[in-house]
Amino acid sequence: MNPEHARRAASGLDIMAIEHWAGRFDLLSDANRLRLLVCLHYAPDISVSDLAAAVGMSATAASQALRILRQQGWVTSSKEGRIVRYRLADDTIHRLLHWIGATHASEALEHDFT
Repeated sequence: MNPEHARRAASGLDIMAIEHWAGRFDLLSDANRLRLLVCLHYAPDISVSDLAAAVGMSATAASQALRILRQQGWVTSSKEGRIVRYRLADDTIHRLLHWIGATHASEALEHDFT
């Protein structure tokens, strides 16, 4: 065993940061929430019913997933009469979506994916 090597490795363990990121990745591990986030990335200010249709979920299930994302500060909502619209609110999540390959709609339209 090399105690110096172990000490150096342990010095990078910021427990608070690790717990924070573990929670973020836990939220991202749900495929439905990830689908919703990608759709929000492509179409900000989209209604719950349109989001639900886009990902193939019921409006109730989409609302429940969006509530969790809103509680974590990842999305924000605005109400127009009876219609609730959502958009991404967390810049880190926005960058993560880019990192996993989610471009903006205008960028996607410029590419030929055939």
